[in-house]
Amino acid sequence: MYKYTKIIASVGPKSESHTVITKMVRAGVNLFRINFSHDTGAIQGKKIDTIREVARELKTPVGVVVDLQGPKHRIGNFATEDKYKLTVGQRFVFDSDETPGDNTRVYLPHPDVIASLHPGDRILLNDGKIEMRVDRTEPTKIIATVVRGNEIWSRRGFNLPDTFVDGSVLTDKDRADLEYAIKKKPDYVAVSFVQSADDIAYVRDFISARTSHKIKIIAKIERPHAVHDIDNIVMVADGIMIARGDLAVEMPFEQVPAISRHIIRVCRQMNKPVIVATQMLASMVESEFPTRAEISDVANAAYLRADSVMTSEETTIGINPVHTVETMSRILSYADMDTIANPYDWSRIDNVPENNWSRSVASMAHLNNASAIVVFDRDGIATTEISCRRPDMPIIAVCNDEIIANQLCINRGVFPIFDTEIFGRRDTDAAVKTLKIKIGNVVIVDDGTISLREL
Repeated sequence: MYKYTKIIASVGPKSESHTVITKMVRAGVNLFRINFSHDTGAIQGKKIDTIREVARELKTPVGVVVDLQGPKHRIGNFATEDKYKLTVGQRFVFDSDETPGDNTRVYLPHPDVIASLHPGDRILLNDGKIEMRVDRTEPTKIIATVVRGNEIWSRRGFNLPDTFVDGSVLTDKDRADLEYAIKKKPDYVAVSFVQSADDIAYVRDFISARTSHKIKIIAKIERPHAVHDIDNIVMVADGIMIARGDLAVEMPFEQVPAISRHIIRVCRQMNKPVIVATQMLASMVESEFPTRAEISDVANAAYLRADSVMTSEETTIGINPVHTVETMSRILSYADMDTIANPYDWSRIDNVPENNWSRSVASMAHLNNASAIVVFDRDGIATTEISCRRPDMPIIAVCNDEIIANQLCINRGVFPIFDTEIFGRRDTDAAVKTLKIKIGNVVIVDDGTISLREL
């Protein structure tokens, strides 16, 4: 039984060893996420080195995603306590005074935020548990009213669902982290708190000025402004991550499933891979078993034909990262096969002129009951477009460039091979044997030429 939906596993204290990473790859991980919100560049670099070493030993492509922290906003510290009581209706001030705060004010170390807020805008703290509404703004302070919440903690993060924050999508920390990460040649860079397509263009220029390595960019969708500009963002990004955690704070949580479904459709239309992330198996941080709702959530990502799902705390600090991956793989494998056995009519969203040739490949494979589609791919574009048609058989992508093989690990139904000899000989037999599929018809795509062969 094949697993078509890919798994991206976050690496942390419980999963950074060579032994655990090896077991996780064998259990079904296709890419690893390195979260630069934590630890220094040198520590994160060792994780990347370990992943590359494991991939070489197992002789299988494994992708690396560097996830930048982005402009994550936090309030300052309080004077005598870690937290203070709040009263609904009271006034509370956020200002540029670095003096420790109390139950009436706190330091806001983000002048760009102070300059961007307007009366009526909401400030949500501690994952939305506290809501304040801006009453008045001054050059160095924000005067707000407490709408919801009864206590406020030091150094809590906050969200601004109504506010477009002027400033760069890369903080000083992000620039330093990205400078370091580029030297380690990751396959993807995930950009946090994207607000517009311009943010992706800025990061691409930053990377291009420093390396010729073909690093791809994933836009994390976690702000209302990104949802509203989703078509333009998908157009310029190389992939999309639906970061449901912050998205469910900044937007009404009941809208997130519909938003996720819409984003998946847009990505398929524009031939871009899409990741569903956050709390997929959150209970397995402390439990050996997922909840029934989590099982359905993971399966639903496969039914919606997302390319990948991602773990967070489950594999960074969870009690058993390998078991978590094994559990996710079992759920996805069964859901993927059920999806193929009971296909949903996606013809409406595939009716885009640019997709006609890839639809022809998928239709040809389906009508001829092909066992596989074999693509000899130099840049990953053909394989990605075919994958976005979601054919009901494996796509074997033979690459002569290791980074292309690694990057294709993110695409649904794609089984990449990095082998210059198989690529050079256009050896379809050898390519098919690597996946151990049944003998039968195979559709071959080679430099735009489409052919059918029986093996």
